[in-house]
Amino acid sequence: MPSLKPAFQIVAKVGTPIVVGQDAIHGRRQLIPVLSGELTGDGLHGTVLPGGVDSQVIRPNGVCELSARYGVRMDDGSSFYIENNGIRTVPAEYVETVLGGGFIDPSLYYFCTKPSFEVYDQRLNWLSQKLFVCCATRLPDAVILQYLTVEP
Repeated sequence: MPSLKPAFQIVAKVGTPIVVGQDAIHGRRQLIPVLSGELTGDGLHGTVLPGGVDSQVIRPNGVCELSARYGVRMDDGSSFYIENNGIRTVPAEYVETVLGGGFIDPSLYYFCTKPSFEVYDQRLNWLSQKLFVCCATRLPDAVILQYLTVEP
């Protein structure tokens, strides 16, 4: 039976959401700047580069479809790019809160993604040779991302 093994964690600092538009058909489209952050793990340390973005649409039913893209530079000088696509769902009683730009207790929602990596150094090839999932926690000014590998 496959299992999940912790690989690393990223705590990304994010800016204020920029609302592109909102209506009853599409929901709330917003862009969230990824400002900085830190990657830590077993023998791993790196910095999230500024300039990334988390593009989200929160549908009228409260389901958030997201695609975050950002770069990481490791302390050894190697670097990689992450494209992280996923969903966040909330219980029905909190739909209006999230559609209004509010936050709810992270223990109340489901927030998982499927990351893919673009690596620029052979020392990071392992990122391209495993399947990953990511479980996330959204805070008002940060996102905590737990990256896990799928192991046979």
